[in-house]
Amino acid sequence: IGNIGSGKTSFLDLIVRLYDPVNGIIKIDGIDIKKYSLEQLRSSISYVPQNAFLFSESIENNISYGLISAIFKDIVKASKKAAVHENIISFLDGYKTLLGERGVTLSGGQIQRVSIARAIIKNSKIILLDDCLSAVDTETEKEILKHLKSISDSKTTIIVSHRISSLENANQIIVFENGQIVQQGKHTDLIGVEGYYKELFEKQQTDRAK
Repeated sequence: IGNIGSGKTSFLDLIVRLYDPVNGIIKIDGIDIKKYSLEQLRSSISYVPQNAFLFSESIENNISYGLISAIFKDIVKASKKAAVHENIISFLDGYKTLLGERGVTLSGGQIQRVSIARAIIKNSKIILLDDCLSAVDTETEKEILKHLKSISDSKTTIIVSHRISSLENANQIIVFENGQIVQQGKHTDLIGVEGYYKELFEKQQTDRAK
C-alpha cells in the first residue's frame, strides 16, 4: 500500500523481471531470481495488472487462456472463486458470450474479476494482484479475498491495494513512499503507530461510517 507513484507496481515489475534492480537481489525460495530462466520464473507467476486486458474472444476462452488444458468445470470453479460466475450465467450466451476489444462489453469490476479467474485457473505458486479489486464493491471484495485465502496456503499472494480492507488479514503489510519501504508489519501493529498506514486506516473508517 502507498500513495500513487510510491513504487508499488514497480515492486511487482521487479518480481516478474520486467526490469532488474540496480542494487541488491530478489530471491524466491532463497534463490536469486536471475538464476531462473524467464520462462521458468513467469510460468510460476499469475499477474493481474491494474488495467486488465481481455481478448476479443468468448469469456470462456479469456479465462482458459490462463491454462490452455482447462476443462469447462475448471473454468466455472475459477469464476466462482473470482465472484464472477453469477454475472456470466446472467448473459444470454453465458460463458460463450463474445467480448469486444479490451472487454468493453463488461463493466470495470467484471473485467477485473474475469482476469482474476484467469489468474486463479493457472494455479501458480505466486499470485500478484495489482490493485485489481478497485472496481468491485466491498462485499464482493470480501468474497474474492476469502476464496484467495482458501487457495493460498501453499502459495505466495501479493496484493497491491488502496483499500486497507484488502490487506488487513495479510501476514505482512509493506507501506511504500517515494520508492522506499517506510513501514512494515501486521495490520494490528501498523494501526498502533503514527504514519501513513494509521492515517489511511482512520480516514477509511470515517468514510465507511458516513
